[in-house]
Amino acid sequence: MTGADDTTDRALQALAEPRRRAILRLVAHEELPATRIAEQFEVSRTAISQHLTVLKGAGLLSERREGTRRFYRARPEGLAGLRAFLDEMWAGSLDTARRLVEAERGLSDTDEREEGRAG
Repeated sequence: MTGADDTTDRALQALAEPRRRAILRLVAHEELPATRIAEQFEVSRTAISQHLTVLKGAGLLSERREGTRRFYRARPEGLAGLRAFLDEMWAGSLDTARRLVEAERGLSDTDEREEGRAG
Protein backbone atom coordinates (compact mmCIF):
# COMPACT_ATOMS: atom_id res chain seq x y z
CA MET A 1 0.00 0.00 0.00
CA THR A 2 1.33 3.46 -0.86
CA GLY A 3 1.48 6.45 1.46
CA ALA A 4 -1.39 8.04 -0.45
CA ASP A 5 -3.50 4.91 0.02
CA ASP A 6 -2.70 4.88 3.74
CA THR A 7 -3.69 8.54 4.07
CA THR A 8 -6.94 7.93 2.22
CA ASP A 9 -7.69 4.90 4.41
CA ARG A 10 -7.11 6.95 7.58
CA ALA A 11 -9.42 9.70 6.28
CA LEU A 12 -12.15 7.17 5.43
CA GLN A 13 -11.85 5.48 8.83
CA ALA A 14 -11.97 8.83 10.62
CA LEU A 15 -15.02 9.97 8.65
CA ALA A 16 -16.88 6.71 9.28
CA GLU A 17 -17.86 7.98 12.74
CA PRO A 18 -20.79 10.45 12.67
CA ARG A 19 -19.48 12.64 15.52
CA ARG A 20 -16.20 13.13 13.70
CA ARG A 21 -18.05 14.29 10.60
CA ALA A 22 -20.04 16.68 12.80
CA ILE A 23 -16.81 18.01 14.33
CA LEU A 24 -15.39 18.63 10.86
CA ARG A 25 -18.52 20.55 9.91
CA LEU A 26 -18.15 22.71 13.03
CA VAL A 27 -14.58 23.67 12.21
CA ALA A 28 -14.89 23.75 8.44
CA HIS A 29 -15.07 27.56 8.26
CA GLU A 30 -13.80 28.75 11.61
CA GLU A 31 -11.23 27.81 14.17
CA LEU A 32 -12.79 26.71 17.46
CA PRO A 33 -11.38 25.87 20.88
CA ALA A 34 -11.79 22.29 22.05
CA THR A 35 -14.17 23.44 24.81
CA ARG A 36 -16.59 25.00 22.28
CA ILE A 37 -16.46 21.85 20.17
CA ALA A 38 -17.16 19.64 23.20
CA GLU A 39 -20.14 21.81 24.21
CA GLN A 40 -21.91 20.76 21.01
CA PHE A 41 -22.06 17.09 22.00
CA GLU A 42 -23.65 15.08 24.78
CA VAL A 43 -20.54 13.00 25.41
CA SER A 44 -17.57 13.53 27.69
CA ARG A 45 -14.78 15.94 26.82
CA THR A 46 -12.46 12.94 26.89
CA ALA A 47 -14.50 11.32 24.10
CA ILE A 48 -14.35 14.52 22.05
CA SER A 49 -10.61 14.73 22.69
CA GLN A 50 -10.23 11.21 21.31
CA HIS A 51 -12.24 12.13 18.21
CA LEU A 52 -10.06 15.22 17.71
CA THR A 53 -6.94 13.06 18.01
CA VAL A 54 -8.22 10.65 15.34
CA LEU A 55 -9.13 13.53 13.00
CA LYS A 56 -5.71 15.12 13.53
CA GLY A 57 -3.97 11.79 12.94
CA ALA A 58 -5.87 11.40 9.67
CA GLY A 59 -4.64 14.84 8.57
CA LEU A 60 -8.16 16.30 8.60
CA LEU A 61 -7.62 18.84 11.41
CA SER A 62 -4.94 21.29 12.35
CA GLU A 63 -4.31 22.19 15.97
CA ARG A 64 -3.00 25.47 17.33
CA ARG A 65 -2.05 25.97 20.95
CA GLU A 66 -2.47 29.24 22.77
CA GLY A 67 -1.39 28.86 26.39
CA THR A 68 -3.35 25.92 27.74
CA ARG A 69 -6.08 26.18 25.10
CA ARG A 70 -6.17 24.20 21.88
CA PHE A 71 -7.87 25.47 18.75
CA TYR A 72 -8.93 23.31 15.83
CA ARG A 73 -9.65 24.00 12.18
CA ALA A 74 -10.43 21.64 9.29
CA ARG A 75 -7.62 21.01 6.81
CA PRO A 76 -9.26 20.86 3.36
CA GLU A 77 -6.00 19.54 1.90
CA GLY A 78 -6.40 16.55 4.23
CA LEU A 79 -9.27 15.46 2.00
CA ALA A 80 -7.25 15.67 -1.24
CA GLY A 81 -6.42 11.95 -1.34
CA LEU A 82 -10.01 11.01 -0.57
CA ARG A 83 -11.27 13.38 -3.28
CA ALA A 84 -8.88 11.86 -5.81
CA PHE A 85 -10.00 8.36 -4.82
CA LEU A 86 -13.69 9.28 -5.21
CA ASP A 87 -13.06 11.12 -8.50
CA GLU A 88 -11.26 8.07 -9.86
CA MET A 89 -14.06 5.75 -8.79
CA TRP A 90 -16.71 8.12 -10.20
CA ALA A 91 -14.91 8.43 -13.54
CA GLY A 92 -14.58 4.65 -13.72
CA SER A 93 -18.27 4.21 -12.91
CA LEU A 94 -19.27 6.70 -15.59
CA ASP A 95 -17.09 4.93 -18.13
CA THR A 96 -18.64 1.58 -17.20
CA ALA A 97 -22.16 3.05 -17.47
CA ARG A 98 -21.32 4.54 -20.88
CA ARG A 99 -20.07 1.17 -22.15
CA LEU A 100 -23.17 -0.63 -20.84
CA VAL A 101 -25.50 1.84 -22.56
CA GLU A 102 -23.51 1.58 -25.80
CA ALA A 103 -23.58 -2.21 -25.60
CA GLU A 104 -27.34 -2.07 -25.13
CA ARG A 105 -27.63 0.12 -28.23
CA GLY A 106 -25.24 -2.08 -30.17
CA LEU A 107 -22.52 0.59 -30.45
CA SER A 108 -18.82 0.11 -29.97
CA ASP A 109 -15.99 2.61 -29.49
CA THR A 110 -15.08 2.11 -33.16
CA ASP A 111 -18.66 2.85 -34.30
CA GLU A 112 -18.70 6.10 -32.28
CA ARG A 113 -15.36 7.28 -33.73
CA GLU A 114 -16.56 6.56 -37.26
CA GLU A 115 -19.86 8.37 -36.58
CA GLY A 116 -17.91 11.37 -35.30
CA ARG A 117 -15.83 11.54 -38.49
CA ALA A 118 -18.85 11.16 -40.73
CA GLY A 119 -20.69 14.13 -39.12
